[in-house]
Amino acid sequence: MVSRVRILQGRLLGKLLTLGFELNVKAQLDAVTLEIVKTSEIEGESLNNEQVRSSVARHLGIDNKGMLTATREIDAVVEMMLNATYHYQQPLLLDDLLGWHRALFPDGYSGLYRIKAGSMRDDSQGPMQVVSGGYGHEQTHFVASSADRLSDELDNLSWFNTLPNEQENIDLVIKAGIAHLWFVTIHPFDDGNGRLTRAITERALAQSDDSAQRFYSMSAQILKQRNDYYKILERTQKDDTDITDWLCWFLQTLEQALIAAQNNLLTDFYGKLATKKWSVMTKCSIDTALRDINDLIEKGMLKKSEASGRSMSYEVAL
Repeated sequence: MVSRVRILQGRLLGKLLTLGFELNVKAQLDAVTLEIVKTSEIEGESLNNEQVRSSVARHLGIDNKGMLTATREIDAVVEMMLNATYHYQQPLLLDDLLGWHRALFPDGYSGLYRIKAGSMRDDSQGPMQVVSGGYGHEQTHFVASSADRLSDELDNLSWFNTLPNEQENIDLVIKAGIAHLWFVTIHPFDDGNGRLTRAITERALAQSDDSAQRFYSMSAQILKQRNDYYKILERTQKDDTDITDWLCWFLQTLEQALIAAQNNLLTDFYGKLATKKWSVMTKCSIDTALRDINDLIEKGMLKKSEASGRSMSYEVAL
């Protein structure tokens, strides 16, 4: 399974090298935006997609003129996620995690509740638990480690920062799965643990790709299988010794994320021509792209695709 994932990673990165700089950046913009929006959706929080896209574009140095202006909160989340991946070659420090947590909660509130942004939980209100169900019908799925153990867990990040050649037979995609399970299990903060878990996973996957550029979204795939995700986590967290099933699920989900990204790439950049694609390729407006395409149709060089569906597409007239 690891070998299949590695082959897919290589194929995807190889295809992206053939796109050229502009389309390569566009693919990265799409993937990072998707990851940020979907990691919040997993937690039931909806971010404005266009604001996220605008913020990601600005942080990547892409012209975002005409896009919606992102809120301060969205800007902070985007900066946090890009920090997680763009510094993948640097050690992960406790200060990084505390800073990412502050970025998620810049005003110190999670909804209506005041939380200690940038500080580990203290369990003053009782142990950290994941509970579902209404009053009188609560079901406890998971009880995290006590707060007095958190310092030891987070002060010792050496295992995560160990170089690949210093580890015995641990592939970096396996390390990403272990890191994901580790952080979501210790649940060190009052809130935001899921999103920080996936940011750490993104850093580990960037290490496995040996690239700061992100072209696939693990969170988008997890969201599609959210119920299974929580079930496998709960089952694994109740078993103190065996994480094999979790790692198999993680690798299968990663494989599906890579396949989805490759299919999107083939559709968006290698498939039939669309007005938006022409606009990106030629750096012109949508209106100009449509005029260009209509001109080529009149000259008999392009024709409308018979299988366009709702979105009009074009193909070479043979």
